[in-house]
Amino acid sequence: MRLLLTFALIAQCATAADWTISTFAGNGTAGGSGDGGPAIAAQIDNPFGVVRGPDGAIWFCEYTGQRIRRVAADGTISTIAGTGKKGYSGDGGHALQATFNLPHELRFDSRGDLYVVDMTNHAVRKIDMKTKLITTFAGTGVAGYSGDGGLASQAQFKSPHSIQFGPDGSLYVCDIGNNVIRRIDMQTGVISTFAGTGKAGPTPDGAPISGTPLKGPRSIDFDKEGNLWLVTREGNQVFKFDLKAGIIHHVAGTGAKGFGGNGGPAKLATLSGPKGVSIDAEGNAWLADTESHSVRMINAKTGNLELIAGTGEKGDGPDGNPLNCKMARLHGIYCDADGSVFIGDSETHRVRVLRKK
Repeated sequence: MRLLLTFALIAQCATAADWTISTFAGNGTAGGSGDGGPAIAAQIDNPFGVVRGPDGAIWFCEYTGQRIRRVAADGTISTIAGTGKKGYSGDGGHALQATFNLPHELRFDSRGDLYVVDMTNHAVRKIDMKTKLITTFAGTGVAGYSGDGGLASQAQFKSPHSIQFGPDGSLYVCDIGNNVIRRIDMQTGVISTFAGTGKAGPTPDGAPISGTPLKGPRSIDFDKEGNLWLVTREGNQVFKFDLKAGIIHHVAGTGAKGFGGNGGPAKLATLSGPKGVSIDAEGNAWLADTESHSVRMINAKTGNLELIAGTGEKGDGPDGNPLNCKMARLHGIYCDADGSVFIGDSETHRVRVLRKK
């Protein structure tokens, strides 16, 4: 047993040793200053979702900053949307004059327009990147669970958290308050429930997508084969949805909350309130394991769960060795095309980046 544990630790360290971590944006102090200057010198406020835009810039949500910020290729930061005040206003006007209520995640569609999950407004907002005008794309602003079969703009969500465009171009929404994943047909604007029953429950391995409960569907992404990946916050698990077969596969997490199993089989490991997932080009699943303040990765080749960054303790660690870098309730994670991994390290008020050495 000791020998197996030693080999597991060696494998874990060898993987993490391939990476270095550095601050990409934020000086560690919450705020909204610094626009027009270097992103690393700016104040940012609780960064969550992170993504690279079609313009080559890195974009992120400020959850309690109530803003959308952008870091250009030259490293300068700017505000794209939000006044910094909490609210639900501005539809039909310039995005800079709009208010949000805890923006959680953001994605670009195939035309280059930006979609933002406005969590406590129970809505998905859209910013036309040509006109910079903002509108509500989905949701009425009132919490509920209604509207399936009709237009998404007339539907109700309950604290939606995560969005991602699927291989068919549809927008999928983690409607966590209703324990479902919703699907919006971008051609017709019609919304439906894709997965979940509306009540929290166990998700057995091999179960059909239709009619199977979910337990806190928090964050989603798609791999290059078109499979949907889901992390469940209360469920402390990771699932892969085979859309072609209509089957759910359990990939990681026993269901118990914890920080165990690094270096071993992902299915036998414990997770701690994971709130972000991103799939890289090799099929590895990167997790923002929020309550363990760490980045963990499910190796596609071995099926093992590997600790890549963080110590398991909350803090604000230094650049360099990712295993020495404490983080604080990270939420956002994004695998870039060049292999880099961006992290919305929320309560250190930094966006960090992992890069291969």
